[in-house]
Amino acid sequence: MKTDILIRKAEMKDAERIADFNILMARETEGKELDKSIVLEGVKAVINDSHKGFYLVAEKTSNSKEIVGQLMVTFEWSDWRNKCFWWIQSAYVDKRFRKRGIFSRLYEHIVKMANLRSDVSELRLYVEKYNETAKQVYESLGFMKTSYEIYQIRF
Repeated sequence: MKTDILIRKAEMKDAERIADFNILMARETEGKELDKSIVLEGVKAVINDSHKGFYLVAEKTSNSKEIVGQLMVTFEWSDWRNKCFWWIQSAYVDKRFRKRGIFSRLYEHIVKMANLRSDVSELRLYVEKYNETAKQVYESLGFMKTSYEIYQIRF
């Protein structure tokens, strides 16, 4: 079944749905339960401040205008390249709409946006170590595993 989808930048009216998707993603991919109030404020912070990043949503074009997928882009400056890396994060597609090319449509939109700019060096993303399904999707789109590993200190 083909779904007619509009890819657009998220607006404040989308914040609740995006937060819900973020919570579902954390539960599904990492077995983590997130605090809805914190997640919702985090989503609103990105929508309100374009320096933090932006969300794209995939919205059904039928009467319901239901959001069925999303991703967030954040920015990392590279002094080596004098350009930004765009990091794809918080990617999620509603289970009812998977395997319909929705993530691919979101990704293609990001690529078009990046290609219209002269300050984007690369698209990057990270994936949970054991999420084989996501790895297959990313590799099918041309993403390659890098030599970098992620380390962190929590505060």
